[in-house]
Parts: sequence; structure tokens; C-alpha cells
Amino acid sequence: MRPIHVIGGGLAGCEAAWQVARRGVAVILHEMRPERGTEAHRTARLAELVCSNSFRSDDPETNAVGVIHREMRALDSLIMRTADAHQVPAGGALAVDRDGFSAAVEAAIEGEPLIRIERGEIAGLPPEDWDSVIVATGPLTSAPLAESIRALTGEDSLAFFDAIAPIVHRDSIDMDVAWPQSRYDKAGPGGTGADYLNCPMSRDHYESFVDALLTAEKTEFREFEGTPYFDGCLPIEVMAERGRETLRHGPMKPVGLTNAHAPTVKPYAVVQLRQDNALGTLFNIVGFQTKLKYGEQARVFRLIPGLEKAEFARLGGLHRNTFLNSPRLLDASLRLKAAPRLRFAGQITGCEGYVESAAIGLIAGRLAAAERLGLALSPPPTTTAIGALLNHVTGGHLEAIDAGPRSFQPMNVNFGLFPPIDETRVDGSGKRLRGPERGFARKRALSARAAADLAMWLQRSAQENSAVMAGP
Repeated sequence: MRPIHVIGGGLAGCEAAWQVARRGVAVILHEMRPERGTEAHRTARLAELVCSNSFRSDDPETNAVGVIHREMRALDSLIMRTADAHQVPAGGALAVDRDGFSAAVEAAIEGEPLIRIERGEIAGLPPEDWDSVIVATGPLTSAPLAESIRALTGEDSLAFFDAIAPIVHRDSIDMDVAWPQSRYDKAGPGGTGADYLNCPMSRDHYESFVDALLTAEKTEFREFEGTPYFDGCLPIEVMAERGRETLRHGPMKPVGLTNAHAPTVKPYAVVQLRQDNALGTLFNIVGFQTKLKYGEQARVFRLIPGLEKAEFARLGGLHRNTFLNSPRLLDASLRLKAAPRLRFAGQITGCEGYVESAAIGLIAGRLAAAERLGLALSPPPTTTAIGALLNHVTGGHLEAIDAGPRSFQPMNVNFGLFPPIDETRVDGSGKRLRGPERGFARKRALSARAAADLAMWLQRSAQENSAVMAGP
């Protein structure tokens, strides 16, 4: 049996390779690093996290990200298993020690007998005799491969800027000013309810900080002028440009926090830092992705109370992301319509976020393995988180096809992608709910439906495959 080739050793590629191998099919995983680097990666390690170390909310009851976590765990996700094993405190979120996480994923891939890793760039379309290929090259797809895909499809890839937040040494933070607390004291996976470090700002301090952000020197990117940002990862200074109050209603919102040094004084704004490694020696500044020049970053971010003497392990940065107009180009099984031997997975398909990318890699791997084995596998129902995300990527937004490629934009998983539910039944009363009560009840109902439908899909898939294997 010929192997399945997976191009790209990021989260989606590693998850896809793992899922293929776990179904008894050989895999060759191609990763171009260290032969060729990227603008964002620092190592040659598989599954390197280049932006945040957070997998976001782990709440499966009222958060769609928590639902997709739950589904991936149920589907034997290597990425989620490794994240759980290398978590660091992060309130209600699942965050990981980035180095421990990537090292463990690489070790698992290297230890799987059916996976062979080949280092080197695939500079163009894969050879014709590779009859099953998963392209999971991510938002930093090399130019030769991207150009080959563009020539094959006749479609221009879309592009946007994605930004990276700076990381600070814990021992350089002034704890006479900052204090440890999770928002609303919420304890998440491995957390205590005091998992973030918080730096308070008065109104005057906040206004001065915004002024500094707005006037600081930014890095210019003339080559990609006009390329849009992804709204889920805006540079901090771009948020400030959208209005002086934007930051304090976004990453610097003061809600759910009480200053341990001055309990009766409510901060006007709060800067939060989240643990970035297992040792607790590094913290990243939450929501502070930036395109400020390095010298300006150090100057401006040291204006934050508690960070006046901050030492940076890594400054923020900006890189270009590319993705396909997937609703036009891909079929429901993530295969390229113009060349069905090529299947796509991860951020290049137009999903956004670590877990979303890995989830699409997971389903791409399962679909490719089933195809190779001659087994039936329908995609998960759209009522599940993975199915809803897959539906968005492969055609859930039909207007993207009609209105042109700019209509299709990267998307995090969210309950807005799920089919609606009868809201008169969500709490069993038969009455339509109002206000916050309605929102939480609706989310719980969507989550419960997703869990039930995923279980049914898994059972049905197992029965269908057993029938195929048994023969006539």
C-alpha cells in the first residue's frame, strides 16, 4: 500500500499524520525546516508554537473552543493529548509550556513506526506518483509551493498579517505593583484562580500609554501593502487607532479583577500577562501582538506599571499569512477540486487558531486514511464543532463563492457557525428565554447537541466501516 504524504510539520500536519498512522496506513511527513526557515519560526522542531501559548477556553459547556477541545479528545487527538500533558496555569484557558509541548509532539511522531519524517522543501506541486497528499503548510507556505497552487487553481491566495506578542522574564516584573489573579478568580486546567499577572493603570496612565502607542514607530511592509489584518489577532497599536477606548474594552478590560495592593481602587485598565512555560519563568503580554519596531516596543511597554524594568525574552513581531478561497477550491472532503489527489488542512484552508488548525488536520487525516483503505467516512455533522468549522471552510458560506474571494475570511470556531437550535426548548420550559439567561442556556444546548451528535457519528462510522470490511 502506497504511503500518504503530509506536507508541513506544524500542528495540522502532525495531527493529520498521526491520524493516518493510527489507522494503519504509512505516512511520510515532509517538513522544510531546518533546510529552509520562515519569518516566524525559531527552531526546526515539529509543532512549534509561533504565536501565543494558549489553546484558549477549555469550557465545553458555554464556549465553542471548549467544545472542539472535547471533540478532539474523543477522536484521539495527538495535539490535545500533548497539550493536556504540558499545560501551565491560565485561568479558564488551556495554555501550554511551548517548548515542552513541541518536543513531546515531535517525540510522538518520531516514535510512531508508520511515520517517516523527511526534511526538505517541496518546491512546487508534489510528484504525480504521490496519489494522496495532505498539504498542511500553514499560513507561511513557501513561495514555490504557493505559486504552483495558484497556477493550478487560477485563484489568488488571500493574505493577512498575523502578529506575535512579546514575552517577559517573570523575575523582571515588579510584584509590588502587579498581582496574581485570574479574571473572576476562575481556575482552569491546572490552575488556581490566580494564574495571570495583572498590571493596573489609572485613567491618566492609560491615556499616556495610548498616546505612546499611537506615536511610536512601526515596521513598514511595503511589499504587502493593503493586506488586511485578521481581526482575531490585531496588533495592539492598530486596536488603539480604532478608538481610544478600544483597548480597555478589549485586552486591557479591567473587569473581574481586584488590585491586591489597593482593593478599594478600581483600575481604569489592566494589562494581563500569562504564564508561557512550565517553570513559570516566562510570561507573555496577553493581546499585545505588535508591529512596533523593537526599540519602540521596549520603550512603550516599559510604560506599563510593573513592567518599568521588564526584560524581554522575545519581542513582538508580524508575519504574513496566506490561505485559500476554500469554499470555491475545495470539496466537502477537503480535496482540491482541480486535483483531488491533493487534500488541504490547517490554517491554509482559512481556519484560524491552533486547535482549529489541528482539528481540520485531524479530520483530513481520517478522511485520507479511509479513502486509502476503501472505507466509508462521511464528515462529522455540522452540529458538532469540527463539523461546523469544516462546513465553514468547505462551503458553509456560499456567498463567498458568489461575492468573490475577499468575502471569505479566516474564522475561529464559534457558536455562530453551528446550525440554530429551537430556543423555546433549551431549558425544557417551552418559553423563549431573555437576556444573559438565554445566552448561556442556548450555548449549553448547542454543546449538548454537539456531544450527542458526535457520539452518534462515531458509532455510525464504526458500523459502516465494519460492514465494508466484512464484505458481501
